[in-house]
Amino acid sequence: MNTQARTAADLQVAAALFRGLADPTRLAILRRLTAGEARVADLTTELALAQSTISGHLACLRDCGLVTARPDGRQMFYALARPELLDLLTSAEQLLHATGQQIALCPVYGTQPR
Repeated sequence: MNTQARTAADLQVAAALFRGLADPTRLAILRRLTAGEARVADLTTELALAQSTISGHLACLRDCGLVTARPDGRQMFYALARPELLDLLTSAEQLLHATGQQIALCPVYGTQPR
């Protein structure tokens, strides 16, 4: 595979990573897991979301290799799979802080109504 094709493939994979992170619930779960492992019950209580919602998003994050699960008896404890994810989330928060409301005001991806 030539360099240009490899770069295009790498960009596709990077875009898939960011699509996986593009959900507020998944980001909330990941942010919580930066503090340490948690069970589904912990996440449902702390994030005030339904168990089915949390479980579905955890399955997505596991499928993407971003979260691991450790069984302990009848319980499953979830944790960040890679320490680099903490670095990525920290960098994203720093970038958001530095850009202020510019991202929220973006006409394509922003959070403000058009």
